[in-house]
Amino acid sequence: MQIPLPADDPDDTAQSANARARAASRTTWVSVGINLVLSGVQIAVGVFAKSQGLVADGIHSLSDLVADGAVLLASHHSQKDADHDHPYGHQRFETAASLILGLLLLVVGLGMLWSAFQKLQAPETVSLVHAAALWVAAGALVAKELLFRYMLGVAKQVRSSMLVANAWHARSDAASSLVVGIGIVGNLAGYPILDPIAALIVGLMVAKMGWSFGWSAMNDLMDLAADDEEVAAIRSTLEQTPGVSGVHEVRTRKMGDMIVVDAHLEVDASMTVEAGHAIAVLARQRVMQRHRVLNLMTHVDPWKRPDLD
Repeated sequence: MQIPLPADDPDDTAQSANARARAASRTTWVSVGINLVLSGVQIAVGVFAKSQGLVADGIHSLSDLVADGAVLLASHHSQKDADHDHPYGHQRFETAASLILGLLLLVVGLGMLWSAFQKLQAPETVSLVHAAALWVAAGALVAKELLFRYMLGVAKQVRSSMLVANAWHARSDAASSLVVGIGIVGNLAGYPILDPIAALIVGLMVAKMGWSFGWSAMNDLMDLAADDEEVAAIRSTLEQTPGVSGVHEVRTRKMGDMIVVDAHLEVDASMTVEAGHAIAVLARQRVMQRHRVLNLMTHVDPWKRPDLD
């Protein structure tokens, strides 16, 4: 039995990697511009208006500039081709960037918690804030929510976990601005302690999100398998390949936003080695064209038709 090799097709994997890189660059530069303006305004007005919550939110926005730098760096390196030292490519630069984002959020969140606790231990030191702080907090809330929706839409379009992480980082900023705004309203209403309480809540939100992203990235670096639904889809593609009689020992591991797969393919034992190899090549190409698979390593096992006697 002869299995024809499929005709050469464009490298969908390379195209998707390039699309993610372009999307990362575009959305990150938008984020840089917005956060640069917001951080400067929030910190300056927060100091003038004596609002700890607004200053904390400004520092949070400032940390985004560092996060954006990590995303740009990872995006640049992750699209590099495989080389002698990195035979599977550089996709895990994206995972490393997600880990950095998580650690950055965790550190910023813990710093906010410490500062808020200091104020809560000495409530008499909490000052009444100026009304200007409320207008800045409201403007920051709108800007960050719009940035989140834009970034998440692009991230889903190109299926990039790194961009999803950065988008939710922007959403955490929007949520923090909302909490800060509520704290400022309470302060203006005659309850000054609400401003540091708002800063405390923001710190908890940021630290929790940082832990979540960091833990997820750490699991990916430890060769976390793809989710069950994606593994089942890959298995189905292999089973439907002409010439494949059975599939077993399908193993996956994350490589950035891509997946590396190992699988055993069962083919007719009476086939020649050349025919079995052709089936394996066909299976590999079908999987890489249909799924987010960077590489498929196949092992061909002989399969004998069951005796009907």
